[in-house]
Amino acid sequence: MKTITIKVDGMLSALSARGVEKQLAKLPGVHKVEVNYVANSATVVYDETVANLKAIKAKVHACGYHCAGERIPSHVCVPEDPPAAALAIAPHAAHVHEAHAEHEAPLAHAGHAVHGGKDTMAHEMGHGGGMDMQAMVRDMRNRFWICLLFTIPIFVYSPMGGLFTPPAPPFGLNLNLWLFVLATIAVIYPSWPFFVAAWRALKNGVLNMALLVVLSVGTGYVFSVGTTFFFKGEQFYEAVAVLLVFILLGHWLEMRARAGASAAITALMDLAPAKASVIRNGVEIEVPTAEVLEGDMVVIRPGNKIPVDGTVETGESLVDESMLTGESMPVQKGPGATVIGATINKSGSFRYKATKVGADTALAQIVKLVQEAQNSKAPAQLLADKAAQWLVIAAIVIGLATFAVWFWWIGQPLLFAVTLTITVFVIACPDALGLATPMAVMVGTGLGAMNGILFKNASALEDATKLNVIVFDKTGTLTIGQPEVVEMVVAEGVTEDVMLTAAAAVEQGSDHPLAQAILRRAAHLTVAATTGFESLDGMGARAETAGGTVFLGNRLLMDTQKLALGLLEAEATRLQGDGRTVVYVAQNGRVVGLIAIADAIRPTAKATVSKLRERGIEVVMLTGDNAGTARRIAADLGIDHVLADVLPSQKAEKVKELQATGKKVGMVGDGVNDAPALTQANVGFAIGAGTDVAMESADVVLMKSDPYDIVGAIELSRATLRKMHQNLWWAVGYNVIAFPLAAGVFYPFVLSPEIAALSMSGSSAVVAINALMLKRTKLAGIRQPSGVAVHASNEAGRHELS
Repeated sequence: MKTITIKVDGMLSALSARGVEKQLAKLPGVHKVEVNYVANSATVVYDETVANLKAIKAKVHACGYHCAGERIPSHVCVPEDPPAAALAIAPHAAHVHEAHAEHEAPLAHAGHAVHGGKDTMAHEMGHGGGMDMQAMVRDMRNRFWICLLFTIPIFVYSPMGGLFTPPAPPFGLNLNLWLFVLATIAVIYPSWPFFVAAWRALKNGVLNMALLVVLSVGTGYVFSVGTTFFFKGEQFYEAVAVLLVFILLGHWLEMRARAGASAAITALMDLAPAKASVIRNGVEIEVPTAEVLEGDMVVIRPGNKIPVDGTVETGESLVDESMLTGESMPVQKGPGATVIGATINKSGSFRYKATKVGADTALAQIVKLVQEAQNSKAPAQLLADKAAQWLVIAAIVIGLATFAVWFWWIGQPLLFAVTLTITVFVIACPDALGLATPMAVMVGTGLGAMNGILFKNASALEDATKLNVIVFDKTGTLTIGQPEVVEMVVAEGVTEDVMLTAAAAVEQGSDHPLAQAILRRAAHLTVAATTGFESLDGMGARAETAGGTVFLGNRLLMDTQKLALGLLEAEATRLQGDGRTVVYVAQNGRVVGLIAIADAIRPTAKATVSKLRERGIEVVMLTGDNAGTARRIAADLGIDHVLADVLPSQKAEKVKELQATGKKVGMVGDGVNDAPALTQANVGFAIGAGTDVAMESADVVLMKSDPYDIVGAIELSRATLRKMHQNLWWAVGYNVIAFPLAAGVFYPFVLSPEIAALSMSGSSAVVAINALMLKRTKLAGIRQPSGVAVHASNEAGRHELS
């Protein structure tokens, strides 16, 4: 099975996505399709032996929409992706390079394709086949202004119910004929995308909001044309024109909001630099990032963006990884260190070997993960999509019933009955239902990605809100996962620095984990070279320093050398009782101190536990340590429930036992042996994933090794779900109230079509804006993106909204 995310341009209504889903699902070999109207993209899971990208693109074209190929970062290329010109659907298509790299044509360079494509011919008129979201925003804006420009004179020349006498039409034209000319210009071109969208929807077997717009605007326009040329009656060109002005304004604002919701993924896709400096045949040359090959030696200078993932060979520097991992502090890189593509080199120069290029880079994997999450549907959205479909049917039925009751049963004038019918058609807002969930999911997952929190699907986002137990696998999550000096005790008259300097002098050059822990703690001290170093098997080591002979090791070494501990005896017993590894330090025939080494607790672990408990979530620590050590660490963190002496193979069973008590369990792990437990949990959190973001067993991938990101993930999921529920309640409540008002149930209080159009547009805008407000909500563990990521996001947002 293969999963791809493709671009689908030209969707005007939330229910347009349903039509594309239905048609793509009919393709042989396609197992799952999820189309995101907000992001203009679709995630397709298909059998490569039966289906291919060419067939999928052809089907999208057959649905009446434009497919610009896979939606991937600009440094990735897809040789499989066929050009649209090769499709029978669009044999006339021309191709141009596209900045966002919706790639379509292969180039014969090192197996890479770096040429993008876009259909330059307008597709069935409407919005045009090759229009992306930015182009659709501009197109809808232009249609709004054209409609408004010609609606103003219609307003001026209309009788307006006898309120004032309109000026005489130019050229001696009949007033109705003059209004017909103005209204035709104001209606036909600006409303054409709705007619095209309605036809596409009917062809794909769905009913959408565009159909309601066509029915309302079309009915009013055709009725007015009839009164102008064929029968006597009042025309209402001005009502139709004003109605369309409000509809276009609402859609323009909605599209701007959709563009804002996709700003995060757009920023991610544009993070990689366009060019890279590589060494080939001993010469430094500049090549497109898409042409960097695995094994290439890449040259990085201060201020450069790192093009692809790799391993540093020579040089040292600080690298800002905040745009991908959310880590605020620059990270030191030296020989052997891993660097991630799209991060920024801050200071020194270095060279590194490219190890992951194209679709294998961390950036490409992150983009793929975020896109699939944004296109996935939460259970609430599946219900909302069905409800939106039925809402269109209800609007048509209620509209026709309204006409029948008012005209034939009650006996009101034809114009009155038609006006109420149009009001019913236009006031229904299935798009508010269709937008309610995907807008919130788009913003929530995008905000998470900017903080290094990657939700794999919308269900994980929803399920995370239901968790009442979080199980932490101690090592690597609550603790650092490597030995660190956690406490030092010195003899009377000795300072910690003196004792630590003596210990570090003996440990110089050693790669033993305990030695490394001591050397890290002594990094700020000046340590002189020693002489006469001797390793003492099973006990420790000795060496000669300027301050005398130093013995460093375990209790047996002290006893062998007949070195009395004195007052340090009690301290050594206490430290050992706490589960610490105690290193004894003696100098000049005297024990000068004790160094306690253990798996150190992460700085944010205690705050994480506290925050989770504040939110009513029980915290459980799972560990293979003995019960005494486990309880000590748990007490330090404020954890009451400890599962100790657990073997790796027993972790999943422990999670299952908790679930058997009726609890919703989240599991936090960082190792391969955590995979079964992550899968068993209701939500699995993989912490410290770094560049390995495609961890199959986890539902949520946390790129940093900061346990506080668990708080951020849960807070973000809860806030996103609140927005989803608010939007759904608003959308349902609006439509429940709107129909009786529009149908004249509260006569003599009735709504005009113009007010109905404003209400309908406003309903969609409220849903979209409410979802975008999530970006401004203060959440524990979630920071507003800063630096490059913000800059990229803002630039993308400005570009899309222009």
